Amino acid sequence: MATTVRFHEHGGPEVLRLEEVPVGDPGPGELRIRVDAIGINRAEVLLRGGHYIEPVKEFPARLGTEAAGVVEAVGPRVTGFEVGGPVSVVPAFSMNDYAVYAQQAIVPAAAVLHRPEGVGAVDGAAVWMPHVTAYGALVEVGGLRAGDTVVLTAASSSVGLAAIQLARRVGAVPIATTRGRAKRDALLAAGAAAVIVTDEEDVADRVRELTGGRGAEFVFDAVAGPGVVDLARVVAPGGTLFLYGAVSGRPTPYPGFELGMPALNMRTYTLHETTRDARRLRRAEAFVSSGLSTGAFRPVVDRTFRLDEIVEAHRYMEAGAQVGKIVVTVDH
Repeated sequence: MATTVRFHEHGGPEVLRLEEVPVGDPGPGELRIRVDAIGINRAEVLLRGGHYIEPVKEFPARLGTEAAGVVEAVGPRVTGFEVGGPVSVVPAFSMNDYAVYAQQAIVPAAAVLHRPEGVGAVDGAAVWMPHVTAYGALVEVGGLRAGDTVVLTAASSSVGLAAIQLARRVGAVPIATTRGRAKRDALLAAGAAAVIVTDEEDVADRVRELTGGRGAEFVFDAVAGPGVVDLARVVAPGGTLFLYGAVSGRPTPYPGFELGMPALNMRTYTLHETTRDARRLRRAEAFVSSGLSTGAFRPVVDRTFRLDEIVEAHRYMEAGAQVGKIVVTVDH
């Protein structure tokens, strides 16, 4: 039996319960992991509340796709992993099938990466989702190159901060946006070339000023909703507007018609495009591991909670005040 977070109905953080649940042995293609740390993501908040892109199939339901720990058991037809090996689990599966908010978890081996030497459990639960999301969209799909400019919304999120680091590593120019001044200095310290305070500045005017009138080759947006029309105005001809989230919760228009049919590429991106493709995931793992080894990439952890504080962790996520990743540690 392992302490596991489950919920029996949709609702706020208070619906989350700690329950003792049998774990069992891994089946073909699976590993059993002793979970030492869990990365908290917006997807879990949305699933818990009944607003995720994928509905809950059955209650009680479980949560979590990102964690770090140690291999406890190796299932049939799994190679490349040994009992006791430090690993990280990356989001590459449905939470209707597997989940990691627990002391122990069965997970598909295809979603498990070897944790690089020197990367502890907290960092190992904080680094992969943000950096692989940024890499998959901007490098793998978008082809971000040195000299390009990328505008980042939700820049103080773990993905936004990872995108700043990634842009710097490839020689691109990251411009961060934030609603108020409270996070401006933190974003500059994180490596943003400039920060646009959207409550005080016009994003399009400021981006054109910063780029000599050219605009940005990429916009990497986690908010969506009506604001994409203004974001589309900053995209350079032939550039790409990536939508990788929908934090606004509002309908998202296609801005091309309103703006007179510019040469605009507008594309959604989900992490599963990378994590569920073995070749892309292998390249992402190599890219992120290389950045970790040189110090170019570092996970930014805002705050940690214990597993028995999971309700408080979700409340903190919903408050939106964090700069970086929220991580839950697990006692054994």
